[in-house]
Parts: sequence; structure tokens; C-alpha cells
Amino acid sequence: MGGALPCYRIEDDGITVQVRASPKASRTAILGTMETADGGALKVAVTAVPDKGKANAAVASLLAKTFGVPKSNVVLVSGGKDRRKVVRVTGDPVKLSAIADQWSLI
Repeated sequence: MGGALPCYRIEDDGITVQVRASPKASRTAILGTMETADGGALKVAVTAVPDKGKANAAVASLLAKTFGVPKSNVVLVSGGKDRRKVVRVTGDPVKLSAIADQWSLI
């Protein structure tokens, strides 16, 4: 990943992604990767407010669209009330990791 810390881990039936979410942003987008104290994380901005799960739903929707999987394949594992989240994406791990590898190029 071009020297950047990986922001995901390959699993048997998908990948687990470390996310750093920014709610109430001016646009919804994947902004690239960043280093954190816990390792690499994917920077995600969403226009939704962090109220009643709206921002979490927006993050899941953006990741589903990016990976080309149904929203039901994207599950928030942890971080429901935190900017730092762990998200599980179910699908072909080879295809999903190939998409995730592109983030370091943003």
C-alpha cells in the first residue's frame, strides 16, 4: 500500500476495515488513509449528522457503494458512538482487498 499502514484485514469471507469517520462534512467521500495510534485507518467523510445512527448508516452506505456490495453486506462491528469504527464487509476477499488497496493512492 505504498508505505501506508493497511486499514483493513482480510478474513475468510470478506474484509474488516478500520474507519475514521467525520460526520457533518461538506461532502460524502472516502478521503484516503491515515495513520492512527492503533494503526492504519480509512478516512471517511459523510454529510449526515451523528444522531440516531444516521452517520453510521451513511458510512455503511458509502462503503457498500464503493465495494459494489449490498448494504446488508456491510456491518458495523464496533464504534457506534465513536469516530473510530470497525466495519465488516462480506464478499470475495480478493476483490474487496483490491478495491481497498486503491485508497492509499487517494
